[in-house]
Amino acid sequence: MAGSSPARPNGNQWASSSSRSVISDILAGDRNSEARHRLLIDAARREHERVREEAERVYQEHLLRQEQERLVEERKKEEERIRAEEQLAAERRKLNALKAKKIEIPPVLPDSEPAKAPPPAPKPALTAPPQQPPATQVNGKSLFGKQPEMQPASAPAASKPFGGFGQTLTSAQPATAALKQSTPTSAASSQLGVSNLLGNNIQVNGIATATTIAKPPTLAPVQQGPDRLAVIHKSLKELRKSMLDQAKANQALKARMGDMRREIRKCVGQLTGGGAGVNRQQNNTIAALLREALENRVQSQLVDPNTFLIESRAPVQGPTNNDPQVPSLFIYLLNVFAKATISQFINEGGPRPETADPVGVCIAAVFSDPAFAWRGASMIDILLAKFRIVCPVLWGYRGSEKTEQGRARIGWWKDNGKWVTEQVHFDRMTGLGAGFAAISLRNFASSKKQNPYPPRHYWAAMAKIVNTPSGEISNTQCVVLKAMIQNYEEKFIHAYGTAALAALRTALVEFPARAPVKSSAVNSLQVVHDLLRKSTGAVLG
Repeated sequence: MAGSSPARPNGNQWASSSSRSVISDILAGDRNSEARHRLLIDAARREHERVREEAERVYQEHLLRQEQERLVEERKKEEERIRAEEQLAAERRKLNALKAKKIEIPPVLPDSEPAKAPPPAPKPALTAPPQQPPATQVNGKSLFGKQPEMQPASAPAASKPFGGFGQTLTSAQPATAALKQSTPTSAASSQLGVSNLLGNNIQVNGIATATTIAKPPTLAPVQQGPDRLAVIHKSLKELRKSMLDQAKANQALKARMGDMRREIRKCVGQLTGGGAGVNRQQNNTIAALLREALENRVQSQLVDPNTFLIESRAPVQGPTNNDPQVPSLFIYLLNVFAKATISQFINEGGPRPETADPVGVCIAAVFSDPAFAWRGASMIDILLAKFRIVCPVLWGYRGSEKTEQGRARIGWWKDNGKWVTEQVHFDRMTGLGAGFAAISLRNFASSKKQNPYPPRHYWAAMAKIVNTPSGEISNTQCVVLKAMIQNYEEKFIHAYGTAALAALRTALVEFPARAPVKSSAVNSLQVVHDLLRKSTGAVLG
């Protein structure tokens, strides 16, 4: 019919053939037959197998990628290991080549510098001007932040032998003669007379004061023989064996001795810096244990203290402990304390030399206590005996670091029968050098107690090192000397004034300049000199 709308299409004609097939299958008459069910089950099984096979393929590919990544990672690690081993091998070859290298050093002629020096100044020149300012000033400036009151008189740099420095010793024995006084630098170089450097007068903060210990103007040798301290060290070992024998028969001594030993070691290990009073508890504990040992509550045997002293002592009037014998437990605990402090110097002072100072304070507190003195003097010789064994260069001993005998003479330690490495040895010497300075440079000017180890011993030890002949200078001496000076320049200068500046010039400028080999240990002294110049303005040379 014209103008009428087209006929509406049948909706079934838009359905796809696949849809019609599925619908026809569903609506088929045999849809619930057994054959139809089997057909569907087979189709589902084939689809399941396909999916499983695909999953297994993807999983295998994943495993292969993981294995490949693992192999690449292992290869990189092996390459890094090989590079590290090659670098180590190269460094060891260089080290072995350096160790194998021998440099023939010609014999050194006697030092002619003293002969070339002008004759000593006449006696009247030793008198210092009455208006001399404190000796801690250089070029009109304060060395350590203190303002000077006036400009000092000009003085030439010290280039002559000074206070035992600059004299060459030819003997292989400890240089006890190195303390002999030589020509002064100038009449205006110090308020302290040069002849009194090792005597009674000591400068404290630039002002000359008299110490309570009466000493002659020149220092006489204090040892009864070059190995007296070694004999004391051996006697201490015998005492330790004796204490073990006593403990077997005295159970009260055995129990208490072990507790006291452990408590002292613990207290020494807890010493730390941080101002006055920070270690008061540890110091009081150690003092209480030593007093208990003196009371001899556990009945230890009595011994003669002269066995453990450099010089024998006669009875004197006044001191608390004046008997001919003291309890062996007291000497034993002093030995334990000395050993613990030296171990602290070695273990903590090597990597961090500044940690030696609180240990030095504790040592000074213990050995300056009149309650622990005997016949008017300190028992510090027990500590010195152990110090002499582990750091002989402080007492003038020297030797070659390349030979067995030389290493034994300078205190190179053995661990399980083998020499420790050079770095371990230098760390030990650093801690011991700093520890020696911490003990010997204590200021007792404002204390009523007697200094158990005055600064003159520091001066003597430094003199014995710097007066070593050029051909015998060792790295060990340089390491110990650096540790003695660094962080303790101010204490040294306050003790000896301008004379200390001359000694520092000898130790930091002239001594390393004479070394036959400019090793890192030798150059470290120049580094200390540069740091001192930057921090204080002191120009030593």
